[in-house]
Order: sequence, then C-alpha cells, then structure tokens
Amino acid sequence: MSLGLAVTPARVVGLILAGGLSRRMGGGDKPLRLLAGRPILTHVIARARGQVGRMVLNANGDPARFAQFRLPVIADSVPDFAGPLAGVLAGLDWARGNAPDCPFVASFAGDAPFLPRDLVPRFLAAVAGGKADMACARSRGQDYPVIGLWPVRLAEDLRRALVEEGVRKVDVWTARYRLAAVDFPAGAADPFFNANRPEDLEEAERLLPLAG
Repeated sequence: MSLGLAVTPARVVGLILAGGLSRRMGGGDKPLRLLAGRPILTHVIARARGQVGRMVLNANGDPARFAQFRLPVIADSVPDFAGPLAGVLAGLDWARGNAPDCPFVASFAGDAPFLPRDLVPRFLAAVAGGKADMACARSRGQDYPVIGLWPVRLAEDLRRALVEEGVRKVDVWTARYRLAAVDFPAGAADPFFNANRPEDLEEAERLLPLAG
C-alpha cells in the first residue's frame, strides 16, 4: 500500500509506551521517576509532541497517576502484561476509533528522554511510496523495535498474532512485513538511551545537557 508523502506528521497518532513492569528499576512507573527535577515522561512528551497530531499514553492500572500529563490513558486489551506489542495494538485500536484520518501510529518509549526530534518525519519518509510497511529506530548498529511507526491497517493482523499465536517479541511480528530500520546518529548522548536501572538515572542526569 503506497501512501506516498501525503501523510504528514499531523496525521500520525503518537503513542507513549509506559505499560512495562519496571523490574530492573525496582517496580513502579519508570516514566514517573525524576530526571532534572521533572518526570522522565515530561521529557519524552516534550520531544514527541511536535512530531504528531494527537498523543496518547499506554499504561495499565489506575490512570489517575498520569493525570498531570493531560493525555488519554489507554490500557492493554490483551491481558497479563503481554509486552510492548499489546501496547502498540492498544494504540492502533485507539487511532481507529478516535482518529480515523490518521493511518499511522508512532510509538515512543516512555523511559527514553533523549528521543530525536525528527523521528516521525524520517519514519514517514522511510515508508513513503510503499518502500516499507513500517519503520523502527536504529542507532550505533542496534535496532530499537518498540520505537517505530505502525500502520493502523495491520491492527487485526497484530491482534491475531497476540491472541491466537501467542507472539510476544516485537521482531518476530515485524519480520512478517517490510520493515525499514531508520538510522539516527548518536552524539554525546545516544538518542535512544533508556533508564532501566536506578544508576541509569545518574547517567541520564550527566547526559541531559549534551542531548540535542
């Protein structure tokens, strides 16, 4: 399916994935941990908001804990913490019901405070003209499959993979399609640095002034 360059970032739904269990951080919500006096999620939103038309947050449990961010909070529709693909599916379903003019969902990791500010335009360019079905981020030779661009039209395919086939790994599902891995340069701060452990927060504090 060729969408060409007609799809602008304004017709993309931004999805922040914050539904993980945060075991290495000792539990709780990683995106709510403080970085430079503000929740990590605040930094993520600041970098993502200008790249999309609408934005939602994927998280399970009581949505009230994210009330300060004034974003719709959507839970996984697949039970038992089925991983990031379940969050992507929740975003695709939300887009179908609430933003029918948006053919793509762009996912952002809720614990990655240095995300590039040109993620979505570059993802759209990678899938333009039918060259790829979807895109993911890459830096320093490493792919980041949960940071990507997903076509809403594949929502039912993803649901079948999750529910009927038990697929959980992102790359297992994306291998079925034409995936464009978009390379982003890493300067002093890797753009896809994520805070998984308490000591990562200290490193993020050091890197924050160096992030573009």
